[in-house]
Formats: sequence, structure tokens, C-alpha cells
Amino acid sequence: MTGPSCGRTVLIVEDDADTRMALAEASPGRELPPAPCRQRRGSFAGAARTATTAPCVILLDVMMPIMDGKTFRAELQKDPALSEIPVVVLSAHADLDSAAEQMQAAGFLRKPVELSALLATVAQFCAQE
Repeated sequence: MTGPSCGRTVLIVEDDADTRMALAEASPGRELPPAPCRQRRGSFAGAARTATTAPCVILLDVMMPIMDGKTFRAELQKDPALSEIPVVVLSAHADLDSAAEQMQAAGFLRKPVELSALLATVAQFCAQE
């Protein structure tokens, strides 16, 4: 099964403005422009749905106050156009690997996210075709 075409963007779903900006700044610049999102109910999935091309990866915070990462992921999985976008979950929680498995995520990064791990993860999902 083939997934959506890669839009060469990284959708950052993170409620903390400082973390969101740090992730956006650490994304690999012009080749992979980040599309950071602020948290409003439905705005994350809406951003993914209305993009001209699908993001090549979604970096998803697990713990958010309005719509948590698990709920967001469940919403993505209901939409065939979005369900194939790889999701990498972000959290400082101790059992992050278990949460990522439950959410059927493509991977996980522990907060604080190391720059080398972030770059390697983005490159894995957004490599030039």
C-alpha cells in the first residue's frame, strides 16, 4: 500500500510554544520546512487535511491539555487520507515506547529531544525520493 505523497514538510503538533519553536528551528531548514501548529481543538488534523501535500512526518507531543496525542492519533487513523502519514511521538514519560506502540506510531523521541536524533528521524521519513 502506498502512502500519501511527501510534502517535504514536518508537521509539529506540540502545545508548548518554546518546544514547538525549538523543534521548528532544528528541522533541516529550506529542504524540509516545518509547519508548526498551535493547539486548538481540531486544528492539528485540520492543518494536515488542508495542506496542499501531506507532511512527510508528524512530530506529535503525547501530553497536551486540549486534545492529547492519543486522541489526535485516533483522529488521524479515522481519515484514510491522513492515516498513512508517519507519526513520531514525543514525550518525557518513562514508558514512551509503550505509548508509541499503543498509538501505532512509526517511532518515538524522548524529551528533551536530542538534535542528532531529531535530524535522523526527520531524514528517515523525509529523505529525497
